[in-house]
Amino acid sequence: MVTISGSGFDWHDMESYFRPHAVGYYNFDKHNQIVFNSRSKYYDAVLMMDCSQCPIHPQLGKIFVDYARRDAEIARRHGVEPMLFMSWAYKDHPEMTPELDEAYTKAGNSNHELVIPAGLAFARVREQRPEVELYQPDLRHPTVAGSYLAGAVVYASIVGRPLDDNSFTAGLDPALAAYLRKTAWETAAAYYAR
Repeated sequence: MVTISGSGFDWHDMESYFRPHAVGYYNFDKHNQIVFNSRSKYYDAVLMMDCSQCPIHPQLGKIFVDYARRDAEIARRHGVEPMLFMSWAYKDHPEMTPELDEAYTKAGNSNHELVIPAGLAFARVREQRPEVELYQPDLRHPTVAGSYLAGAVVYASIVGRPLDDNSFTAGLDPALAAYLRKTAWETAAAYYAR
């Protein structure tokens, strides 16, 4: 993962992540010994997300559009499939959801990128089960339940099937984890059916 806290697309130099001996060219084995990867390509896909409000911010929206296109082109030039991760609305600003949906969907369609609709899954849980706390006290970052939901949406979107047989709960109540996995699948399936 390459992340800069609170960053926008334009803070990242996508081209530099594909240079020789960059991201992914070594790791460590179970004995803490370094293992250099000899592959010509270190990864198959790149999952990109702008800052939470950047795609819909009046001054930053164009940057989102430009970098979604630019970074998709860079990734494809290196044989890597670009994808967009649709972020969720701030807890105290649920009106962000349809705006983020529109911005990410439009960018994804324009650039032929898979869009992971995590933000729509957050909105669905908030509507169906408002007692499930998806947000940290800052009203922006996810709790364990929010992270679990987002991960389940990534899986459902990329693999194209539900996580029914998954027993990992991240320490959540098994019934809650099952609900989040089901919601992730239903959200992804509904999003791609539109």
